[in-house]
Amino acid sequence: MTQPRNILSRTCVLAAALLVFASAANSQTVQERLATCLACHGENGQSNTPLTPSLGAQPAFFLSIQIFMFRDKIRQVPLMNQMTQGISNNDLKALAEAISKLPAPVPKHAPEDVNAERMAATRTLAEQNRCNVCHGANYAGGENVPRIASQREDYLAKTLREYKANTRRGYDAAMSDVLHSVSDEQIGDLAYFLSRLR
Repeated sequence: MTQPRNILSRTCVLAAALLVFASAANSQTVQERLATCLACHGENGQSNTPLTPSLGAQPAFFLSIQIFMFRDKIRQVPLMNQMTQGISNNDLKALAEAISKLPAPVPKHAPEDVNAERMAATRTLAEQNRCNVCHGANYAGGENVPRIASQREDYLAKTLREYKANTRRGYDAAMSDVLHSVSDEQIGDLAYFLSRLR
């Protein structure tokens, strides 16, 4: 398990290095930038890289905001800050639009391997915490709200913990407020539930 993770990490670092060098020459097209993004985030919209989100079917407006925040270092993630360096507003929007057209990710777990009781209990927890209000009844997001259905479980758990600890920068405080009373065990349950939604 460690070896594939190391290979994927090296692939992402190499992709980032190529983008930085290409950006310095101002020669990258939107399609070239997209190919670099997909080296880590998955060429079919579904990430196979640990702790790296799937981007397929994310709302274009949400993606635009995230790319903008990375480019302007409002969100501090060194690899993403480097990768979005020098991107123009027009290219930023075109890149977000191209990514949003990728197919939605699908759960990696077969239906028979999913704990139905845990799913039902966590669906109730998600509804009690109004996750379905902002992210939609099917958790596909919209506008400035991300798709979280079928997202990577490890990425969901990490992100929810960062929001709860107020260490992840968002454009409002909604997630931190919602997660204030959610326990770490419940965060694990939410990540389990959302990653297995079809």
